[in-house]
Amino acid sequence: MKIHSKESHSIFAELTGSKVKCTLLSLFAVVPLLSIMLPTAASATPLLGSAQSFAVLGAAAVTNGHSDPNATTTIFGNVGVTPGTSITGFYPTAAVSGGTIHANDGVAQLALADATNAYNILAAMAPTANYTGFVLGSAGHSTLTAGVYNFDSSAQLTGNLILDFQNIANADFVFNVGSALTTASASTVTVINGSSTNGVYWRVGSSATLGTGSKFEGNILALASVGLDPTAQILCGRAIALTGAVTMTDNRISNSSAQALNNGCSDFGSDGYSGGGGGSVSSGDVTPAPVPEPGTVMLFGTGLLVLVLMMKRRQNADKV
Repeated sequence: MKIHSKESHSIFAELTGSKVKCTLLSLFAVVPLLSIMLPTAASATPLLGSAQSFAVLGAAAVTNGHSDPNATTTIFGNVGVTPGTSITGFYPTAAVSGGTIHANDGVAQLALADATNAYNILAAMAPTANYTGFVLGSAGHSTLTAGVYNFDSSAQLTGNLILDFQNIANADFVFNVGSALTTASASTVTVINGSSTNGVYWRVGSSATLGTGSKFEGNILALASVGLDPTAQILCGRAIALTGAVTMTDNRISNSSAQALNNGCSDFGSDGYSGGGGGSVSSGDVTPAPVPEPGTVMLFGTGLLVLVLMMKRRQNADKV
């Protein structure tokens, strides 16, 4: 039987229309399913933003000194200052590797802005414990588990402080210090049972001072200044002064756990994710991708199956 062109066009349009409708229905079903199954872009955003590439970042100045017979300062990561321009004592008495020096350029400016944003996020976190009046590293306060520790005023570290992540992924230590942070000579911070998904942050309301020979771990974000006495070290972390200067004398600072594996610093990520480099909003590193409930996945899966069956039935009906 011959089909007139007008009738043929009508049948073709109906068939094509049904296929388009089915395709659109399928997309409406698949897109929401993918949106809950795939991680969002925000889940890869570090708390420190572009500041994660820095090991030392100051606002007014970055100054390095040398005192024989100590080994000279070594830094792994970027070194920067902004809006100041003074970076002194690095040639030839200090070594910078794994990064470059940025004096009030766009890279340093963006990093300081990101670090300031991180400082504000940390300051707004609800505390899990108030440690005002306690001395970190002292008897009864020498081993801590992940959480947000608040000091209404100053904080002091003596002896050895152990930060135990207890093998919990995406957990962080956050120390919110109201005013000054001071570490005693030869004091240490040691991280155990962590991974690259963990981070350590010290938000300091004024200035941080690390005593001679102390060994420190974590990211210091001080509103004013950061000072490192001779031979003090920051391993797996950063020294960031948001309005003042970073002052050093024969120190070692590394923002990379890979560069400090021989110094007991492989137990957490330092690269700005929460984890420190990956972590959670409450612990300060990143917003994790939402994990869909099993019932939600089943609901979308059932809906998708029904749509596929409807498409198949419609196609069979069109053939008839």
